[in-house]
Amino acid sequence: MSDLSTDTTLRERTDVNRYWFWLLLGANRWVVAGGLAFLIFFVFMIWGVTKPVSLHSTMQSSDMVETVFAGLVGAIITGTTLVVTINQLVLSQEIGSLGNQRSRMDRTMDFRQNTDSLLGMTTPADPAAYLEALIETSEQRAETLRDTLSETENQELSRKVDEYVTDLLENADHARTHLEDTDFGTFDVLSPALDYSYDRKMHDVRRIGMEYEASLTDEERSAFRNLLEALTMYGVVREYIKDLYIQWALVKLSRAILYAAVIALTVAGGMVVFVDPTTFPGTFLGIESILWVVSAAFAISVLPFLLFTSYILRLATLAKQTLSMGPLMLS
Repeated sequence: MSDLSTDTTLRERTDVNRYWFWLLLGANRWVVAGGLAFLIFFVFMIWGVTKPVSLHSTMQSSDMVETVFAGLVGAIITGTTLVVTINQLVLSQEIGSLGNQRSRMDRTMDFRQNTDSLLGMTTPADPAAYLEALIETSEQRAETLRDTLSETENQELSRKVDEYVTDLLENADHARTHLEDTDFGTFDVLSPALDYSYDRKMHDVRRIGMEYEASLTDEERSAFRNLLEALTMYGVVREYIKDLYIQWALVKLSRAILYAAVIALTVAGGMVVFVDPTTFPGTFLGIESILWVVSAAFAISVLPFLLFTSYILRLATLAKQTLSMGPLMLS
């Protein structure tokens, strides 16, 4: 691959295993949390089966299980109250005086007018359509750049621009295709937006323009500037939509933890109050019934924490991959 060609997707550029990348970013967060809960249940079952002393005998001689679930009851209540803190953090950015709200609106409308001029139409209100329109504009300006330089006498410059534009169009086509029919609030909007490597494209077009600055005509310089403007605008909008998605995800996390906490608290409290060594006698599939119950109850009781883990895995990975803004590429 030449220095003007880039991989089409973020996963390829970061050289991360396909399945691990899907787990971190692409998978449904409830599915990830459920998978982790099943893993905990499975490990508990293995430990219970391989342990020399049965769980039934252990419960008769000690209150270990009751102590564990009593601790979980307190942890669930404490952890759930932290949800309020998360909500306050998100909502505090939306609360302000009338003057602050007017200032925010003015800045937003100023930026919208800038993108209206860039796109040559009213800026779309839908985030996916907004990003798609900016990508399409960068494609058009890239093609204009190539056409402008097609008759230049500098064959090396023409070759580099043609290679650069071909790579940009391939990357842009992939991103636009995957942005179609996506809804904000899901990661499906942000994933293709991250695949479009505008930062590398900005760096390359600036490098080529400066390298051949002395031999460019005014029209050619204008073509370089216009493409850079479109890529710059895309970067700003993508970061803004990313920030909105993070706020949206934190609100969804708060709601998910509240839902799961009600179930987890009921199960953990029931294990403390109602379950003793005689509650589930006998065996099921050759394994003592009480082991099935304790393992399942523990997996359900830690579900709020597993949901928190699954969401933070995505948000932390997203933050890591988008720490920089503009033509600065972190390895």
